[in-house]
Amino acid sequence: MAEPSWVWTLAAVLSTVAGFGWLALAMAVHWQQVHGSGVPPRRALRALGGVALLASALCCAMADRASMAVLVWLMLLAGTAPLIAFTLAWRPQLLRLLWPWGGRRSSPA
Repeated sequence: MAEPSWVWTLAAVLSTVAGFGWLALAMAVHWQQVHGSGVPPRRALRALGGVALLASALCCAMADRASMAVLVWLMLLAGTAPLIAFTLAWRPQLLRLLWPWGGRRSSPA
């Protein structure tokens, strides 16, 4: 039995958010915003981000016919990029959910 299209669309949304979040965390300035210290694992985060965005395109393709899938995917890309930007501006700690193994924390004295 095939999954309903909303399941694929939800998977595409989550994958797009994670993909852009990982790509943002691959940048040192955003890594510092979220984790405070340390160096981002750039290769891993970029690879995860790219794979997640590709997965979101495939999920869109599974949800609907090709012409509609491309439109939905492009709209997801256009809507998710500002979402990640606003998250970095207002609550950067939320992106810690995407990569919790961050910078070194100093132990309390």
